[in-house]
Amino acid sequence: MKFIEIKPLTPPQVPEMLTLDQICLGGLWTEEGYLREIDSPNSSLLALYLIDRDSKEQKKTIIGVGCLWAIVDEAHITLLGVHPDYRRQGLGQLLLLNLLEDAIARQLKWATLEVNENNLGAINLYQKYGFKVVGKRKGYYQPAGEDALVLWLKGMEQREFKSNLAQWQQELRDRLSINAYYLN
Repeated sequence: MKFIEIKPLTPPQVPEMLTLDQICLGGLWTEEGYLREIDSPNSSLLALYLIDRDSKEQKKTIIGVGCLWAIVDEAHITLLGVHPDYRRQGLGQLLLLNLLEDAIARQLKWATLEVNENNLGAINLYQKYGFKVVGKRKGYYQPAGEDALVLWLKGMEQREFKSNLAQWQQELRDRLSINAYYLN
């Protein structure tokens, strides 16, 4: 059994997060960037932890990260990444659904994000939960100059979306338990 939990990142965990950032995101954010997000009331910076219950101190290892900015009534998802060793197991979905749940709790009405147009796995993930491609940013990702797709998700304040979110979360919990992951 593998125990996991999602909690806000705290300053003492930033060095470990920087290592994960380098692995998942190519060193996208700095220590100062993470600390700024931790301190911002308009930011939700979530870490996904794998918990080793066999050790006496129940060691936690960060294996994923998700972040959103609350801007007026918009949730701008700025980060979503899972360590390569743990991908394709539903953990990215878990982070995304937690971000959307947080956005609803903040009474945000829609979400937006940019994603590399070559990242088909991420694009499929976002589209699975209702995100639609609405535009493209040429040369957005440097230094390679790759284009980003702009995706939007509308209607998060609607009862139907909230109901769908609850259903998606239950289905994902069931899937995770089949893969021997248990939410702490």
